Amino acid sequence: MNSQTIAFSGSHIDRADHIRNDPEALEALKTWEARLLRMDGLDPVLTPDNTLDWGSLADASPDSELVFLGLDGPGDEVRGCFAEVRPSYPSGSPHAGPASWNAMAVLEAGELAAYGGARSLVGWHARHRFCAVCGSPTELAKGGWQRTCTNADCKSEHFPRVDPVTIMTVECEGKLLLGRQPRFPQGRYSALAGFVEPGETIEEAVAREVFEEAGVRARDVEYVISQPWPFPSSLMIGCHAFADDPAIVMDETEMEDVRWFTRDEVAEALEATARGEQGRAFGAPPRTAVAHALLRWWVERG
Repeated sequence: MNSQTIAFSGSHIDRADHIRNDPEALEALKTWEARLLRMDGLDPVLTPDNTLDWGSLADASPDSELVFLGLDGPGDEVRGCFAEVRPSYPSGSPHAGPASWNAMAVLEAGELAAYGGARSLVGWHARHRFCAVCGSPTELAKGGWQRTCTNADCKSEHFPRVDPVTIMTVECEGKLLLGRQPRFPQGRYSALAGFVEPGETIEEAVAREVFEEAGVRARDVEYVISQPWPFPSSLMIGCHAFADDPAIVMDETEMEDVRWFTRDEVAEALEATARGEQGRAFGAPPRTAVAHALLRWWVERG
């Protein structure tokens, strides 16, 4: 599958890792030409043309920290791109809200990816102002790709992390296992998902989550596709697996319903989503979700 078709992938910003470790090069980029990504808390700010709103470093608060996102622009016009970490914690939920869903619907792929990376990074800084080892304040380092403890006896280094999440379709007797959580829109079903736990492989996490949520034993796990998901900072690892026994024993503490759907039902649900409608058997995940790509991949492979 082409990863460029996945929401939050394909950023046009060069991360320029070599500059992060060069304080002089970083400072040289902080000119009037540098761009500052405008954000409302963790939400994107869009122009009337539905593009990301970029300002200058002069727009940043004097007591904010600046995170270096990378370089953008052709040839001699390349400019440094930054985001602002304000001293107060960003307002709003760490999960996707109306502004983020709107951005997913209207932003060009490269811009959506740029916003997603910035959102995850700014959110991480906001949550890690204090050292997890000794509790002392931390300060930004390496252009925002590290925080360092200010306690001279500690000096622990902390780095931005992503949380790996397996999201998987399971096939048995030509049908696909999907479920719905109570928070889903009415009629929506999606692939089962869960965080990878310490000491697990991706394959083990898939098998465990499927059994925990649906009571189904999954086997022959294969990787399909991945997606950065900046709410707050996950990496969705899309997989497909098979099962020999379709009997379902649902975890009612997490799931509202789990059931098997035929290939025709999944295909019709995807077609309905493309028309802005809900399928006859169920409502498919939105096109911006990696679950949608997994369902389409399964239908198209036949």
